[in-house]
Amino acid sequence: MIKGKINSIKNLFLLKIYSIPMKRIISILTLLLFLTACDDGNLTVDVIDFSEVAAQKCSSKDVIYKIKDREMLLLEIPGSTFEQNQTLVGEPIELVINATNKVTYRKYNGTVSINNICPTIPDATPNVTEQWIASDGIIQITATAIKTTDAITNATEITGYKYYIVLKNVTFQKPSGPQSYETFIFGNYSTSFSPLAFDFDDQVAKSTCSMSDNRIFNFSGSEVFFLDVGSNYATLFANVVTTTPRSALINATNKLTYRLYSGAITNAFFCQIPSPTTPVQEWNAVSGVEAVSGIIEVSTTTLGNGFQHTIHLKKVTLKKENSDFTLGDDYIFGNFVTNP
Repeated sequence: MIKGKINSIKNLFLLKIYSIPMKRIISILTLLLFLTACDDGNLTVDVIDFSEVAAQKCSSKDVIYKIKDREMLLLEIPGSTFEQNQTLVGEPIELVINATNKVTYRKYNGTVSINNICPTIPDATPNVTEQWIASDGIIQITATAIKTTDAITNATEITGYKYYIVLKNVTFQKPSGPQSYETFIFGNYSTSFSPLAFDFDDQVAKSTCSMSDNRIFNFSGSEVFFLDVGSNYATLFANVVTTTPRSALINATNKLTYRLYSGAITNAFFCQIPSPTTPVQEWNAVSGVEAVSGIIEVSTTTLGNGFQHTIHLKKVTLKKENSDFTLGDDYIFGNFVTNP
């Protein structure tokens, strides 16, 4: 009798368990596992936030740093990483975190400054009370040119580059145990420099290297700006007064190039084959679009017994790798005189 009642109660209990939906059982088990994992007594999640702090670079070493009161965030990577060139969309520079590419977070027992990281022998105080060292992950850097625009001519100049730095799948080893981030934003680091001088006058000269060399040069110290129109020279620079400008598009035949060298340049420099030195920078004009951009215009008038040709460049863009700037709506390349 008693045994029968016990069996009935047991069957009723089992029936109730089996009647619980499987989805609810899985949810309960997941919650229990989560609570157990968070209660291991070792895992501590800390927050470090330098989003409002500007990044600076040590002048004597390849260290990018951020300082916030008693905290410091350090990025040690080769200075050559920060090239003067934009990155393409979706193609950032990537560096693996290792013994060469380091990321470190430090906490001090007093207010820190540049003197605690940049000198060859940093200040000994305040003292480091906690340090996190990134053990793995990827450093991603997206570079963007910083430009200014002339409100009158619409010409642009590159005055620096902004580098947006993000750490992906990074793990910091800290005193209380490892802490990982799928995405950790280091922030922006910017450089600045003087734009290209373009210190040319309004007088240019045709190449004297040979009769068939149809390049038109403009020199200024270590800068040279030259136009090479090849077989179109006779048409563009005909000794006939124009009522409307002659025009041509910049393309594979009509080439416009700016070069910057480390020393002074003359016409004779380009008569040597090959050229004795490599330019520090070279920018080439982007091919033009009919009636839109990249247009060469030449107006011809008489001057004494000769003809003066004035060259205008309309909405021309110069490009080096992924970076570019514009010469504006109407840039006067210069004038040169020919005799019949």
